[in-house]
Amino acid sequence: MPSLSRRGALAALLSALPAVALGQDAPTIAGAADLKFALEEIAAKFEAEGHGRVRLSMGSSGNITRQIEQGAPYQMFLSADEGFVFRLADRGLTRDRGDLYAIGRIVIFIPPNSDLQPDGTLANLREAIQGNRLRRFAIANPEHAPYGLAAMQALQRQGLWEAVRPALILGENVSQAAQFATTGNSQGGIIAYSLALAPAMQPLGRFALIPEEWHEPLRQRMVLMRNAGPVAERFYAYMQERPAREIMVRYGFVLPGE
Repeated sequence: MPSLSRRGALAALLSALPAVALGQDAPTIAGAADLKFALEEIAAKFEAEGHGRVRLSMGSSGNITRQIEQGAPYQMFLSADEGFVFRLADRGLTRDRGDLYAIGRIVIFIPPNSDLQPDGTLANLREAIQGNRLRRFAIANPEHAPYGLAAMQALQRQGLWEAVRPALILGENVSQAAQFATTGNSQGGIIAYSLALAPAMQPLGRFALIPEEWHEPLRQRMVLMRNAGPVAERFYAYMQERPAREIMVRYGFVLPGE
């Protein structure tokens, strides 16, 4: 067994090593809830390739923005709505105005036991409303979740918003809305295409894309916080490289330059 002096010297040596070598330098990356599955894959690949380790904190873009404004120590933010990034940049909380990393889509998602159909035109949803068959329908809260706002805009475009409102179950973010849409708590919902494409979601229902012109574009922007360290900087760059981009495409995102 090493003597106390040798153990002390070893501890001092380890403490002087770069924290990433010990797996401790793991900056927290805040990501919009629609990125849940895609970002988990990207972070795992980033670590497997030896770039370092990151912690992920997922939520609605509006809530994350408020957390950053209140001092949350995130080093990078991937928003589902670039307006939130611009808001933080205007307050001097970011390094710059960031980069567009994706454009998202929404789908109507229907679980197997529902009497609704996955119809992207929302005609079947209209029939259910007119037949008094719609009891519960899930979307993310449009007040702070970009995908919830897009869902509301699509429903408004089709003249269904006021009729749907009494049946709505609002998720805190689009990931929670997806949970509501798949667990029997609702007859279906409008969620992110990226979540519907996840392997874990495949057995839980069917979906159809909603026309993108029915809502404002989901322009998703990422940005480094002023306190970002080298691992967060590498992860930011990695999001724009081929391995991450291939994962994003697989989850249905439209990428800049493609």
